[in-house]
Amino acid sequence: MLPAFGLYAVFALAPLGHAAWLSLFRWDGVTPAVWNGLGNYRDLLADPLVRTAFEHSLVLILFFSVMPVAVGLLLAATLSRTALRGLTGFRAVLFLPQVIPTVALAVTWRWIFAPDGPLNQILRAVGLGSLARPWLGDFGWALPSVGIVGSWVMYGLCMVLFIAGVQKIPQGLYDAARVDGAGPVREFFAITLPGLRNELVVALVLTLISALRNFDLVYVMTKGGPGTSSDVPALEVYVRAFEYGAVGSAAAIGTALALVIFAVTFVLTRLGERRAA
Repeated sequence: MLPAFGLYAVFALAPLGHAAWLSLFRWDGVTPAVWNGLGNYRDLLADPLVRTAFEHSLVLILFFSVMPVAVGLLLAATLSRTALRGLTGFRAVLFLPQVIPTVALAVTWRWIFAPDGPLNQILRAVGLGSLARPWLGDFGWALPSVGIVGSWVMYGLCMVLFIAGVQKIPQGLYDAARVDGAGPVREFFAITLPGLRNELVVALVLTLISALRNFDLVYVMTKGGPGTSSDVPALEVYVRAFEYGAVGSAAAIGTALALVIFAVTFVLTRLGERRAA
């Protein structure tokens, strides 16, 4: 236990503490740092770019967390009533986006969403050319386009978790419910959903963290554009630290983002523990 904690402290806690310390200074990464106290945090609260970036993260939660969890639960409920042959291969295919490097996925989807990419070509081929657009260059569609890719990446993880959870639920519970005349909806809320409580908490924690700290998909696909229509907090950290030389401000955003993630994780795990009790 102690060696593992030591490694965690060196590679996770120490850098986090150092970032929190840097957030208390005005520093460009080169010249001597100037003490600023909580000034960087006050500036963030008044900065519309930061507020917009966090609002975009809330939108991405819908795509990265809510939709994949809903699809995963729907599939789990279906599998609880229907036997599926070749389940191992099925799960491997669904989980595939999780093992492919995110940068490779982002480059591929950027090509799909390109003005002359496959998506627009298909729309024009089926007579829906009026719907074609430069998806990643559209102020209204850039962020949802990134979110759709996030849903595709995360839904496989949720499905695998929930399918594994369904297999642990005793089949006798479903048989008894069907004898009592329970339909699919009642069976889901009475047996499947309570039986997947732990898996649901894990899925929500993982997908919410992915939505809040997302950087690579946004950076490769849109770089926060057009304008700031797909900007997110992690991208703001990168831009301010490495392009504008505002290391203190970037550290403050990163620290605030870490605190939000810790708070969300704590609340979800506590809710899961209370329901289990």
